[in-house]
Amino acid sequence: MRKSLPRVLTVTPMASLPMIAPTWLTPEGELNLDALLTAFLKFWRQQVEPLLGSTGYHEIAPHIVLMAFLHRVVNGGGVLEREYAIGSDRMDLCLQYKDVILGIELKVWRDKKRDPQADGIEQLESYLARLGLDFGWLFIFDRRKNALPMEERLSTQVVVTENQYKITVIRA
Repeated sequence: MRKSLPRVLTVTPMASLPMIAPTWLTPEGELNLDALLTAFLKFWRQQVEPLLGSTGYHEIAPHIVLMAFLHRVVNGGGVLEREYAIGSDRMDLCLQYKDVILGIELKVWRDKKRDPQADGIEQLESYLARLGLDFGWLFIFDRRKNALPMEERLSTQVVVTENQYKITVIRA
């Protein structure tokens, strides 16, 4: 059941995705994380509005769209593990493709809440420690009514934490 529900929720967004060439793979077939991030940002910029509307679950729509995108990667030979922390407003993902492992934390910035970056970094550090990694991605999906337009808020920033974790913060 735990793996079935996310698969069911991502069916419509996955079917709605345009064909995407796997630009995130090197000529040797290895996963290039910088290229993967670039491909995701391009995809998000071009496709997010219709895809967010294609799911009936608006609260978790950004999560569903991100997972649908990442399923394109894992369908090429990788694994996407999900870890839910119900009630703590977080979801962890672990993307594995051959020798590359990436820890990902997803946060949603909602109305009347503070920016979740600090909490997200703390939670991602804990997750990365469990995975034995020193780098990861933190997605912050801004779902506030007064959020900047997508083109203005879509950004990345690399943060090196006090504990020497290298975290790429992706704001969408």
